[in-house]
Amino acid sequence: MTTESNATSRPASPDLLVEVIDSQEMLDLAYSVRLDVFVLEQKVPVEEEIDSLDTAETTVHVIARRVNEPGRALGTARLLPTVGEPGHFHIGRVAVRAEARGLRVGAALMSALEQRAVADTPDCDVTVELSAQEQALPFYERIGYSIASEARYLDAGIWHRDMVKVIARA
Repeated sequence: MTTESNATSRPASPDLLVEVIDSQEMLDLAYSVRLDVFVLEQKVPVEEEIDSLDTAETTVHVIARRVNEPGRALGTARLLPTVGEPGHFHIGRVAVRAEARGLRVGAALMSALEQRAVADTPDCDVTVELSAQEQALPFYERIGYSIASEARYLDAGIWHRDMVKVIARA
């Protein structure tokens, strides 16, 4: 599935492909991005990075890669439905390799997951929440997310803030 970012940001590169993960091979590509970004770059302990939600039946993962480089992912993210709350989702584990930052990969990943959340919720508005690293707040604000609370907290030794975006049905 190819995607474009939402109206508040520029479209992603035409050679960028964002796909829903449907195999262990693709999940391994996602893990490689997350390990590079979170574990190696940000020093998050590996036992905190890979968790049981990665293989939960309801989790949707996406990866972004260049069309001409199918064996290497540039970025990844995952979507979790909030149990017992139709139309509520959590996006997490958003990671983009250092060399791909600034190429609209993050916006393309977020757009793909937002589109999936809307498709999975046919009869109400969609609320997407996320736990953002403070250094990434401007990125999320550019694509329509708002800070949900002034409270900040440490997660894996990194300061975070909760953010939210409501996608209204037309």
